[in-house]
Amino acid sequence: MLPFEKDYVEKENSKLIEIRKEFYSYLDSNIPKKEDGSFDFSSEAKLDAKEVYERFFKLDYQARKLRALLVQTYDLKAE
Repeated sequence: MLPFEKDYVEKENSKLIEIRKEFYSYLDSNIPKKEDGSFDFSSEAKLDAKEVYERFFKLDYQARKLRALLVQTYDLKAE
């Protein structure tokens, strides 16, 4: 028996995907793009450092939470 139900792991994975989308949506709306679609950092876009940190922390937390679930569920070696 796996330590976590598949539905729970899928739910946590969906949360990670949603948080990632929100993070990139924030970047997309605050950093101009080049013609090729990549971010144009030469424009010196001003971002709110606190908001970037809070959004990244949320993303990182969810990624670490999911990683721990996967390590336990599949008995992976954590590095």
